[in-house]
Amino acid sequence: MIIIMARLSSRAATTGALGSILRDLVDPTRGEPGCLSYDLFQDDDDPLEFVTIEHWADQATADAHLATPHVAVALAKAGDLLAQPPVIHRYTQIA
Repeated sequence: MIIIMARLSSRAATTGALGSILRDLVDPTRGEPGCLSYDLFQDDDDPLEFVTIEHWADQATADAHLATPHVAVALAKAGDLLAQPPVIHRYTQIA
């Protein structure tokens, strides 16, 4: 299993728009082959910060997610709304 944590930081004026784009990713992503779970969070202390926590069956399905049309649309819409590039960490479960 592959676990991915992605942190996305919005600009102050774009938090609502970015949150909407990210919420629109949840259902299509959860329906993808190999997606075990996909959850979106907003930081309680800093509402400009969003995090996705994703569980994928393997690296191939995680990589395939990035090539889906819904991810391409979201990335295109989110580009100018981000304060910085997303920070993405991949983890492999070892125990």
